[in-house]
Amino acid sequence: MLQQLWQNASNLLWSVISSPTIVDIIDILIVAFLIYKLLTLTRDTRASQVLKGLGMLFIVYWVSDWLGLKALNWILNLVVNSGAVVIVVLFQSELRRALEQIGRAGSTRLDRIKSGEGQAQDSVVGELVAALTNMSRRRVGALIVIEQRTGLGDVIQSGTRIDAEISAPLIENVFEPNTPLHDGAMILRGKRILAAACILTLSQDTGISRELGTRHRAALGISETTDSVTLIVSEETGIISMARNGRLTRHLDARSLRQILEEIYDSGNSGTNLLSLLFTKRRPNGQA
Repeated sequence: MLQQLWQNASNLLWSVISSPTIVDIIDILIVAFLIYKLLTLTRDTRASQVLKGLGMLFIVYWVSDWLGLKALNWILNLVVNSGAVVIVVLFQSELRRALEQIGRAGSTRLDRIKSGEGQAQDSVVGELVAALTNMSRRRVGALIVIEQRTGLGDVIQSGTRIDAEISAPLIENVFEPNTPLHDGAMILRGKRILAAACILTLSQDTGISRELGTRHRAALGISETTDSVTLIVSEETGIISMARNGRLTRHLDARSLRQILEEIYDSGNSGTNLLSLLFTKRRPNGQA
């Protein structure tokens, strides 16, 4: 299949060089855009090195065919013909992430937290800010995941069901050290706490600072596969952080927390996306 694809690409290239048409130009632009998105998706990951290796393999395959190196070309032909399966195996996590991002395309707001017909959830924001700042001051570790359009039903099932209204005393009590539910993540949906002590998959990104703890890796892991927003309180330093879209924003204070949460819970906000602004100016990963 890949050999046929290679032949079609060669024919297209020759057609464009000899007598280009509008359709050929559009076709090339689309392919260039897809390649760009692929490179963007795999940038700063182990997959980028695999892509370089595959690129070198195709170059050697083409050169061996052009020079008439039949033995080498025959061996490479066997590899190329099974390339589709190899690509799926090597890029399993990246392909899954890309498909999830496509599925979320066009979804810019939170469906499940819309309550009161677009009114800002001041009480919820206040309770969350109070809980996070209190735990930060006392250096109590916490991991809170706010569900958005991507459902977290499988994550909720891994923990203990609570289904209670959000309140600062309840959140602080759950994460109090040596209590049954303090390990794991708390899942929020709208104005309710759905579950606690939930298990999250850790991020496999090798670029994450080794100084960051398990909570931060778990927060980045779920942010890589869903559109959730995760808030973390470091047990060692008390630093409040946020993970979204595979990126970590650290050193949040009460004011920035309130702005972030108001942006999430206020469905009528049509201004600048504060979360994107924060990510653009995020600090480098440091000690957890």
